[in-house]
Amino acid sequence: MSNADRVRVRGLSIFRPIIYGNTAVVLTPKEREALPPQNKDHTHRWTVAVRSAASAPDSDIVGGADDLGYFIKRVTFKLHETYPNSTRNVDKLPFEVTETGWGEFEVQIRVTFIPESGEKAMTLYHHIKLHPWTLSGEPEIPPLEDAIRKGPVHSWQYDEIVFSDPYQNFLNLLMAHPPTLLPKDRRNKPAPFHIANPSSLREAANVTSEIGVPEFMQAMEKDEAERLEAAKKQVLAEQEKWKKILLEKNEELQRLQQLVEGA
Repeated sequence: MSNADRVRVRGLSIFRPIIYGNTAVVLTPKEREALPPQNKDHTHRWTVAVRSAASAPDSDIVGGADDLGYFIKRVTFKLHETYPNSTRNVDKLPFEVTETGWGEFEVQIRVTFIPESGEKAMTLYHHIKLHPWTLSGEPEIPPLEDAIRKGPVHSWQYDEIVFSDPYQNFLNLLMAHPPTLLPKDRRNKPAPFHIANPSSLREAANVTSEIGVPEFMQAMEKDEAERLEAAKKQVLAEQEKWKKILLEKNEELQRLQQLVEGA
């Protein structure tokens, strides 16, 4: 880099939206039969990935419309120690790892940026999801035929990588690759939030057609704000409820103390 390129642009921040997570499908009996002997107990095939947040139109892939390779050098996925070569380095697109397994576990995801960025690597964590979740938030393990029919289980988290006071040449690189804007609203798919699964989304969104591939969109910010507001009201209502109960118990305690003292 020249001296001019090594100058940081102070007071400026620029971000790039990403998603990270996994998609999982149930293995058919034929697929399980084809597994090597040491993997005969595996029930699912899953893919864990880091992608751009926007999805390509009519794509069956969550996110991934943009190439992140212009600012990400490597993504390292640290799988459960029972997997051979459990630390997987991926140096080019797609930044993902596909495996089979039978259990859910946490994956450490380390994102290393290109040297020109002057940025330290960042670490993310994602819990591999294999089973759909019910509306109550509990995992559901449906019968094999139902699981195959319902299709993939998706578990994705939206995030924004913020670069503060970037080097001038890195800023120029980022500016030359603007991210695809998220759609303002759903296109032809129901709008999930973070964790989507076919069975519960159909009921939650009152959708009668088949559930499509999850898609992140600008409207989700409004949805999240409404969810937080609803949760806040619920917490306040619980506080008032228990405050009332506490006052009643205190009054009862005082009454009993008076009876004891007067005996």
